[in-house]
Amino acid sequence: MTIAAVRLNHAVLFVADLERSLTFYEAAFGVEVVAREPRANAAFLRMPRSGNHHDLGLFGVGAQPPRQRGAIGLYHLAWQVDTIGELAQARATLVELGAYGGESSHGATKSIYGQDPDGNEFEVMWMLPRASWGEYENSAPIDRLDLDGEIARWAGTRTASELVPLDALDA
Repeated sequence: MTIAAVRLNHAVLFVADLERSLTFYEAAFGVEVVAREPRANAAFLRMPRSGNHHDLGLFGVGAQPPRQRGAIGLYHLAWQVDTIGELAQARATLVELGAYGGESSHGATKSIYGQDPDGNEFEVMWMLPRASWGEYENSAPIDRLDLDGEIARWAGTRTASELVPLDALDA
Protein backbone atom coordinates (compact mmCIF):
# COMPACT_ATOMS: atom_id res chain seq x y z
CA MET A 1 0.00 0.00 0.00
CA THR A 2 1.35 3.46 -0.88
CA ILE A 3 1.15 6.71 1.10
CA ALA A 4 -1.81 8.82 -0.09
CA ALA A 5 0.07 12.16 -0.18
CA VAL A 6 -1.46 14.92 -2.30
CA ARG A 7 1.54 17.27 -2.58
CA LEU A 8 4.80 18.28 -0.96
CA ASN A 9 3.70 20.71 1.75
CA HIS A 10 6.93 22.45 2.80
CA ALA A 11 10.69 22.18 2.87
CA VAL A 12 13.13 22.69 5.74
CA LEU A 13 16.76 23.71 5.32
CA PHE A 14 19.70 23.82 7.67
CA VAL A 15 21.47 27.17 7.25
CA ALA A 16 24.64 28.61 8.73
CA ASP A 17 23.25 32.00 9.77
CA LEU A 18 19.49 32.17 10.33
CA GLU A 19 19.23 35.97 10.18
CA ARG A 20 21.29 36.16 6.96
CA SER A 21 19.05 33.53 5.36
CA LEU A 22 15.87 35.29 6.52
CA THR A 23 17.13 38.52 4.95
CA PHE A 24 17.80 36.70 1.69
CA TYR A 25 14.45 34.88 1.47
CA GLU A 26 12.57 38.06 2.39
CA ALA A 27 14.39 39.99 -0.37
CA ALA A 28 14.10 37.23 -2.96
CA PHE A 29 10.57 35.91 -2.33
CA GLY A 30 8.89 38.42 -0.02
CA VAL A 31 8.28 35.71 2.58
CA GLU A 32 6.61 36.43 5.89
CA VAL A 33 8.06 34.96 9.08
CA VAL A 34 5.01 33.26 10.60
CA ALA A 35 6.72 31.60 13.55
CA ARG A 36 10.05 31.40 15.32
CA GLU A 37 11.34 28.70 17.60
CA PRO A 38 14.28 30.20 19.52
CA ARG A 39 15.18 26.92 21.25
CA ALA A 40 15.93 25.42 17.84
CA ASN A 41 17.19 28.67 16.25
CA ALA A 42 14.44 28.18 13.66
CA ALA A 43 12.01 30.28 11.64
CA PHE A 44 9.03 29.25 9.53
CA LEU A 45 8.22 31.25 6.40
CA ARG A 46 5.11 31.68 4.26
CA MET A 47 5.07 32.88 0.67
CA PRO A 48 2.91 35.99 0.14
CA ARG A 49 0.24 34.21 -1.93
CA SER A 50 0.30 30.89 -0.08
CA GLY A 51 -2.60 29.43 1.84
CA ASN A 52 -0.18 27.12 3.62
CA HIS A 53 0.83 27.47 7.28
CA HIS A 54 4.46 27.65 6.20
CA ASP A 55 6.29 26.87 2.98
CA LEU A 56 9.87 26.92 4.19
CA GLY A 57 11.50 26.24 7.51
CA LEU A 58 15.03 27.42 8.28
CA PHE A 59 17.14 26.03 11.12
CA GLY A 60 20.35 27.91 11.93
CA VAL A 61 23.14 25.45 12.74
CA GLY A 62 26.29 27.59 12.50
CA ALA A 63 29.04 27.69 9.91
CA GLN A 64 29.94 24.39 8.29
CA PRO A 65 31.80 23.43 5.14
CA PRO A 66 29.41 23.45 2.18
CA ARG A 67 28.19 20.10 0.89
CA GLN A 68 29.80 19.33 -2.45
CA ARG A 69 27.53 19.66 -5.46
CA GLY A 70 26.40 16.22 -6.52
CA ALA A 71 26.71 14.73 -3.03
CA ILE A 72 23.85 12.64 -1.73
CA GLY A 73 21.03 14.83 -0.41
CA LEU A 74 18.75 17.58 -1.61
CA TYR A 75 19.61 18.97 -5.05
CA HIS A 76 17.19 21.90 -5.17
CA LEU A 77 13.76 23.26 -4.30
CA ALA A 78 11.40 24.57 -6.98
CA TRP A 79 9.06 27.53 -6.47
CA GLN A 80 6.29 27.97 -9.04
CA VAL A 81 5.18 31.36 -10.35
CA ASP A 82 1.86 32.07 -12.04
CA THR A 83 2.97 33.85 -15.24
CA ILE A 84 5.96 33.88 -17.56
CA GLY A 85 6.31 37.59 -16.74
CA GLU A 86 6.79 36.69 -13.09
CA LEU A 87 9.54 34.31 -14.17
CA ALA A 88 11.30 37.20 -15.93
CA GLN A 89 10.94 39.27 -12.77
CA ALA A 90 12.43 36.39 -10.76
CA ARG A 91 15.48 36.44 -13.02
CA ALA A 92 15.90 40.19 -12.49
CA THR A 93 15.53 39.81 -8.72
CA LEU A 94 18.10 37.02 -8.53
CA VAL A 95 20.55 38.98 -10.69
CA GLU A 96 20.09 42.01 -8.42
CA LEU A 97 20.74 39.86 -5.31
CA GLY A 98 23.81 38.22 -6.87
CA ALA A 99 22.02 34.87 -6.57
CA TYR A 100 21.33 34.07 -10.25
CA GLY A 101 22.62 30.65 -11.27
CA GLY A 102 21.28 30.00 -14.77
CA GLU A 103 18.16 29.04 -16.67
CA SER A 104 16.74 26.32 -18.87
CA SER A 105 13.66 25.02 -20.59
CA HIS A 106 12.38 21.62 -19.55
CA GLY A 107 9.64 21.57 -22.15
CA ALA A 108 6.54 21.83 -19.99
CA THR A 109 8.36 24.06 -17.51
CA LYS A 110 10.59 27.10 -17.89
CA SER A 111 13.15 27.60 -15.14
CA ILE A 112 15.48 30.15 -13.56
CA TYR A 113 18.00 28.90 -10.99
CA GLY A 114 19.49 30.61 -7.97
CA GLN A 115 21.39 29.93 -4.77
CA ASP A 116 20.79 31.14 -1.24
CA PRO A 117 23.68 32.42 0.93
CA ASP A 118 24.55 28.84 1.99
CA GLY A 119 24.72 27.58 -1.58
CA ASN A 120 21.35 25.80 -1.44
CA GLU A 121 20.15 25.75 -5.01
CA PHE A 122 16.57 26.56 -5.90
CA GLU A 123 14.52 26.82 -9.05
CA VAL A 124 11.85 29.36 -9.88
CA MET A 125 9.66 27.82 -12.55
CA TRP A 126 6.64 28.55 -14.69
CA MET A 127 4.59 25.68 -16.08
CA LEU A 128 2.89 25.70 -19.47
CA PRO A 129 -0.88 25.24 -19.40
CA ARG A 130 -1.57 21.53 -18.89
CA ALA A 131 -3.34 21.30 -22.24
CA SER A 132 -0.14 22.52 -23.98
CA TRP A 133 2.31 19.94 -22.61
CA GLY A 134 2.04 17.87 -25.80
CA GLU A 135 5.29 16.02 -26.48
CA TYR A 136 6.55 17.04 -23.02
CA GLU A 137 3.85 15.05 -21.22
CA ASN A 138 6.38 12.35 -20.33
CA SER A 139 9.72 14.06 -20.86
CA ALA A 140 11.82 16.74 -19.22
CA PRO A 141 14.57 17.91 -21.58
CA ILE A 142 17.25 20.37 -20.56
CA ASP A 143 17.33 22.98 -23.31
CA ARG A 144 18.30 26.62 -23.64
CA LEU A 145 15.58 28.96 -22.38
CA ASP A 146 14.47 31.67 -24.81
CA LEU A 147 12.73 33.76 -22.18
CA ASP A 148 11.91 36.63 -24.55
CA GLY A 149 10.33 34.17 -26.99
CA GLU A 150 8.37 32.49 -24.19
CA ILE A 151 7.14 35.88 -22.99
CA ALA A 152 6.01 36.77 -26.52
CA ARG A 153 4.09 33.50 -26.74
CA TRP A 154 2.67 33.17 -23.20
CA ALA A 155 2.37 36.75 -21.82
CA GLY A 156 -0.59 36.99 -19.47
CA THR A 157 -1.21 33.23 -19.34
CA ARG A 158 -1.74 32.17 -15.74
CA THR A 159 -1.10 28.54 -14.87
CA ALA A 160 -0.73 28.27 -11.09
CA SER A 161 -4.53 28.24 -10.82
CA GLU A 162 -4.39 24.76 -12.30
CA LEU A 163 -2.98 23.79 -8.88
CA VAL A 164 -4.31 26.57 -6.64
CA PRO A 165 -7.78 28.16 -6.92
CA LEU A 166 -7.57 31.44 -8.82
CA ASP A 167 -9.06 33.48 -5.95
CA ALA A 168 -6.14 32.44 -3.72
CA LEU A 169 -3.68 33.75 -6.34
CA ASP A 170 -5.38 37.13 -6.44
CA ALA A 171 -5.09 37.63 -2.68
